[in-house]
Amino acid sequence: MGNEFESKMGGSLKSRHILVIGGAGYIGSVLVSKLLAKGCRVRVLDKLIYGNGSTVYDLLEEKKFSFVYGDFDDNGLVTRALNDITDVVLLAALVGDPICKKYIDLAKRTNVASPKNLIQLMNGKSINKFVFTSTCSNYGLRTDDSLAKEDSELNPQSLYAETKVEFERYILDNLGEIDFSPTILRLSTAFGMSKRMRFDLTISEFTKDLAFGKELVVYDENTWRPYCNVSDISNAIIKVIEAPAEKVSGEIFNIGSDNNNYTKKMILDLLVKHIKNTKIEYKKGGFDPRNYRVSFNKVKNILSYETQYTAEDSIIQLIKAIENKLFSDIESRKNFYGNYFINE
Repeated sequence: MGNEFESKMGGSLKSRHILVIGGAGYIGSVLVSKLLAKGCRVRVLDKLIYGNGSTVYDLLEEKKFSFVYGDFDDNGLVTRALNDITDVVLLAALVGDPICKKYIDLAKRTNVASPKNLIQLMNGKSINKFVFTSTCSNYGLRTDDSLAKEDSELNPQSLYAETKVEFERYILDNLGEIDFSPTILRLSTAFGMSKRMRFDLTISEFTKDLAFGKELVVYDENTWRPYCNVSDISNAIIKVIEAPAEKVSGEIFNIGSDNNNYTKKMILDLLVKHIKNTKIEYKKGGFDPRNYRVSFNKVKNILSYETQYTAEDSIIQLIKAIENKLFSDIESRKNFYGNYFINE
């Protein structure tokens, strides 16, 4: 009863045992370290489909950390992983349009079928909070300049976003059938440093190419997108786990900040301040139709959530890291640094 009472009332994480599915990934490796620093126990379930096992090496000697290798579509494995767990965070997914297009069936299974099955497996296990990380890409193409709110019409423009929308709806349609507190977080496009760094996301990709002296071809430079640092995303997840259930149960929150709504051109303007002799070519008619700005008032008002990092902060940090040869292995370990293909 102690854990249940504390979860509903909010408060310390020290009595929690949190399962992070996909915890060895770009966001997960940051989140797990933050959770351990707060004193709770953490178990990671991850199939390591990008050869990213090195992100958890340093945690294996932590007494409050455990790792389970495998796919969360394995009922027996998930049931064992849920043993003694108080809260679950679902990060695992095929993330991004290109990887979902390349593995269509796997995307549908990983992003929809397996999460639906997970919901059923968690029932009856005394789970307190369930946090599902969705995407602001669900807003897709906005027909006006208004900020997308959590109750705005969804207009997914990709298989990736379609799968996220489908599972969101499944959660909301089944609120009366589950015995735990689910929360949906629509994440802005991530940036920032991580043990499993990704260079296939807009800010880090632009920074990498220009810092290495490559010519950058940019389509539709005036399209808008919200961005959020992986550390700030992790803090939002922690905020939900700590919050009283009545504030977050069945709720959707956009995660990001107003000052990190950028067009591609605005990001490039930041980059040319810090990188000399850049080569940028702008073109019209790209293949990505998404264009949306997002409101973050709800999460700010309900959870007192504020981001700490700006895009420029991380751009400066990443440029320095590249200049100091910390990513000299990008070409030889391309798939570790991006979601390009699945390691079978």
